[in-house]
Parts: sequence; C-alpha cells; structure tokens
Amino acid sequence: MSVELPRPLRAALEQELEGVSRRGLAERAARTSAAYRAGQGSAGVIRDVEDALAYALARLPATYAACATVFAEAARMAPEFAPAEMLDAGSGPAAASWAALQAWPVLQQVTWLDASTPFLDSAGRLAVEAPPPLREARRLRADLTAPGPWPSADLVAASYALAEIPPAKQVAVVTALWAAARGLLVLVEPGTPAGFARLLQARTALVAAGADLLAPCPHARSCPLAAPDWCHFSVRLPRSRDHRLAKGAEAPFEDEKFAYLIAARPGVAAGPRSARVLRHPRASKPGLELRLCGEAGLETRLVGKRDKVAHARARRLGWGDAWET
Repeated sequence: MSVELPRPLRAALEQELEGVSRRGLAERAARTSAAYRAGQGSAGVIRDVEDALAYALARLPATYAACATVFAEAARMAPEFAPAEMLDAGSGPAAASWAALQAWPVLQQVTWLDASTPFLDSAGRLAVEAPPPLREARRLRADLTAPGPWPSADLVAASYALAEIPPAKQVAVVTALWAAARGLLVLVEPGTPAGFARLLQARTALVAAGADLLAPCPHARSCPLAAPDWCHFSVRLPRSRDHRLAKGAEAPFEDEKFAYLIAARPGVAAGPRSARVLRHPRASKPGLELRLCGEAGLETRLVGKRDKVAHARARRLGWGDAWET
C-alpha cells in the first residue's frame, strides 16, 4: 500500500514552495536532519519559517504516511470510536492532524500543541484550504515537558515527539497525555531500536495506568521481543520531484519505518486482539511462513498451500497486519 498526502495539503505545500530556492531548502533539510540525528530538539533546529518549510518538504510526507497507517488500524480496531476533538501533541506541521481527519472525518475540533512558533505558523499556512477542523485549529505554544494539564480530547496523538524529550521526562509526558485522552492515545515513533525502547517504556506506564492496548500488541504482558530484534513496521509513500531534491534521493518512493502504540480507555469498544505479523511473510515451496506475535508470545507459523482458504488469506497479508484465526 502506498500513502500520499491529501490533495489540499499537496497544493498548499506547492504554493509555499513558489519562488523558493530548492537548493537552499535541500541544504536546510540536510542541516535539520543532521541536527535531529545529533539529538537536538526542534527549539534549536527550527529557527524560522524557512527551516519549518524545509522540514515539511522532507519529513511531512513520511510522517503523514506513518500516522495514516496507524490511525487506519485504530479505526479498524475500534470501529465505533468517533472522536469529535483531537489534541495533536508536538504537532510540528500537523501531519498527524491531517491523517486523523482522513481516518475520522467526524472530527470537529483540533488543537495543535508545540513549542515551536515556526512550526505552528507553518501548520496554519498549510491548512489555509483545509477542512474547517484544521483551518480553524487552535494553536497552543507550549513545551510538552512543562506541567500540564493539557486540553482534554477524545483523541490524543504524539507523533515523532518523544524522541525530542529527555529520557527521564518521557514517562511523565506520556502520563500527562494519557490524562488528557478521553478515548484513545496514539504514539508514533521512528522505527528504530531507540524508538521502540521509548514506546516500551510508555507501554509499561500505560498498562500500569489501566490502559487497554489495542495495537500492535495482542496482549498486555511483557513484550516477548528481545534485542537485537524490535517491533516496527513500514509504509511506502511516493516522492514528488521536490521531495526527492530535499532528500537528495533518486528513487520515486520512500519506505518509512515506524513503531507505534494505540492505548484506549476501558470504555472504548474494540474488537478482539489478533496475532500481529512482525515481518514480511516468507514464501516457500510448502506454503507461507508467518512470524507472529500473539497471545502466547512469538510464533512462527507455516500456512500450507494445501489449506487453500487459509493460504489465500495469508497471501493477502503484509508486514504489520493482523492474523485472525
């Protein structure tokens, strides 16, 4: 599956790029990426509107694709969940808000919370032609590590935000976001061992607080994965010409690796948990081999070709999908 930006967002981004040096943006994007990899936060990296635009060009498509994939899974797991209000925590250029509106068109009010004025301004410019919940989004300039409470909402999301928070403060931030969530709390992080470790820590805190884990975990017991393995997934997205220039890449597509966690209040109606496919299914002569995380832990299952119904179902599965028995 390939996920691309909504048409109004693509048009707004193209309009922002009019008359702007692509080489200059590419240089800014490279500096920004290097700074983030070195551990700097947005406050020291996104200093003006040009930095925010360079970041949006290079990272917004992938962030949107990851969030859209995760929100689609949340909607599948809890089909009756219909959020009216959203808090986009550490919103950046608001990729998560756009993805949430795609998953839940019933959204009526969105709050962007970010410490960066350039990011909040950029999110507003990109939403000029957006549907009302985004065009009229409330902007709240605040540091996630500051004492809450944050505005409560049916849906609270923090995408690629925990990475910027000192490790000693991450649990407190997750706890404050959980307190603000009336329905779902969705966390999305880079699909790296470090991103997975942050989510594991958040998972422990959320389970202790009484959260119901919807995905990707099929249970609330200790995670059975051990280093060097880690739980992460992938989504493919197309690259525009400007996106390729900003990334210094030639391929017309990008595979974004991400990790995520969906936690629900006990009152949110959700379907039964199923085993999760942890890597691309492997085809062999006897059938398809699935690496699963299920109720009993890790499992490798061979779905034989002789079982035509099960094999046909397994052939439609991809990395990250649920295996429903």
